[in-house]
Amino acid sequence: MELLLQSNLKTELLCVLCTFLLFITRGSSAAFRVPVSDHSLHLSKAKISKPAPHWEGTAVINGEFKELKLSDYKGKYLVFFFYPLDFTFVCPTEIIAFSDRVHEFQAINTEVVACSVDSQFTHLAWINTPRKQGGLGEMKIPLLSDLTHQISKDYGVYLEDQGHTLRYRQSRGLFIIDDKGILRQITMNDLPVGRSVDETLRLVQAFQYTDKHGEVCPAGWKPGSDTVIRSCSTFSLFKYSYTKSCTIQAYR
Repeated sequence: MELLLQSNLKTELLCVLCTFLLFITRGSSAAFRVPVSDHSLHLSKAKISKPAPHWEGTAVINGEFKELKLSDYKGKYLVFFFYPLDFTFVCPTEIIAFSDRVHEFQAINTEVVACSVDSQFTHLAWINTPRKQGGLGEMKIPLLSDLTHQISKDYGVYLEDQGHTLRYRQSRGLFIIDDKGILRQITMNDLPVGRSVDETLRLVQAFQYTDKHGEVCPAGWKPGSDTVIRSCSTFSLFKYSYTKSCTIQAYR
């Protein structure tokens, strides 16, 4: 009888120990789980060749707060780009570069708008800070505020990094929207690398050329370069040229 009681006691103690170990293991797993960054790209409403997602909000334009919306740019091309945060490092180099050369875009019926999750007040403070002190100085392009993050989510650039002190931020997304409101191009950069004004300008020029002439632009196309007419004869020329290791000459 005594042996039976000892056996039952050992069994109960073993069950209690197993339950305790299971509880500790689950708790440790949750405590030491590595935070995973969540990117909203899969939730993006921005689709190539489809109408660009509507947006509207408060922007800083010429030092003043104004309401701005996508439809304000109907009839023009729009370069709409997102950057992570105000008062950072790569961001001002991009914004200043686009602002300083916005006249080149305007010359081809194109406007440029920059957007981040900062408030319009932070935008204004950054603009009012001299460039020598890390500010933007005078801006020739609007800075749009996306304080609710809705625009960023709609365009798939919203990032939530639970392991970072800056909990909410954006990737470097750039979108080219044509004069009919159709999304023609998407570029998405990781945070450390900025965008190229030259390449963005080239892409706008290429899309506008194809809109007007109905031809297609080969790799590296620039204004004045040859384009390609989509036809069987052009395909034959392409195949022949590369088979013979010759330089292809695209004909209009």
